[in-house]
Amino acid sequence: MSISRFRELKAWQLGMDLAERVYLLTDSFPKSETYGITSQIRRSAVSIPSNLAEGNGRDSTKEFLHFIAIAVGSICELETQLLLSQRLKYINMSDLETVLALLTETRRTIRGLQKALKSKIT
Repeated sequence: MSISRFRELKAWQLGMDLAERVYLLTDSFPKSETYGITSQIRRSAVSIPSNLAEGNGRDSTKEFLHFIAIAVGSICELETQLLLSQRLKYINMSDLETVLALLTETRRTIRGLQKALKSKIT
């Protein structure tokens, strides 16, 4: 698998879509949460495509896999924060389901990339 540019990665593109969706969704959060859960959610979302880009720029497949693992961790963190936000009534169920569907697609795509890269080094 030869990947010369991170912007060509489907996983990165989905991560960017997810981050954009999260930013729009959190715009309606209470102002009292600006430095709380809003900030946490946004950092988690931005971390996903950022780690894919950084990993893609590294010198080895092993290093790239490390950054993919971080991106997967950020997806889990983001999912938890979104679920908490819904419990706190900051997100309605319909919006939550929409963003979780994109999160699931992103996770599945990243896991596919991870699997392909692992098979390259074994």
